[in-house]
Order: sequence, then C-alpha cells, then structure tokens
Amino acid sequence: MAQLNFDDVVKAIASETNTPTETVSKLYAQTWAEYSDGARILDYLTLLVAKRVRENLRGRPQDKH
Repeated sequence: MAQLNFDDVVKAIASETNTPTETVSKLYAQTWAEYSDGARILDYLTLLVAKRVRENLRGRPQDKH
C-alpha cells in the first residue's frame, strides 16, 4: 500500500467535507500532534487522524450563507 502524504490527505478531506484546505490542514496538524504524542507505533496513525478529522468536520454546523 502506498504511503499517504499530508497534502493528499488534506486535499481529500477538504473535498469530501466541503471545507477550506487551510482549515483542514490546521485541524489535521492539531489532531496528529494529539495522537502522536507518546505513540510508539505510527503505522496507522495517518488513517486514524484522517478519520478523526473527517468525523470532526462532518459533525460541525455548516454555514448556509
């Protein structure tokens, strides 16, 4: 399986959630820092962080303007 890179993951999440890439990038970086702090195994961290970011963005209220 190919390693997912940060930019590709951020762009995919931004597209799926209709969220600006800057917002997704910041949330992804914050979530990565939280999840990786003290982590000894990082093999699936990209997938876990991406899943959490998607869940957080889908759960937020959408601006209808």
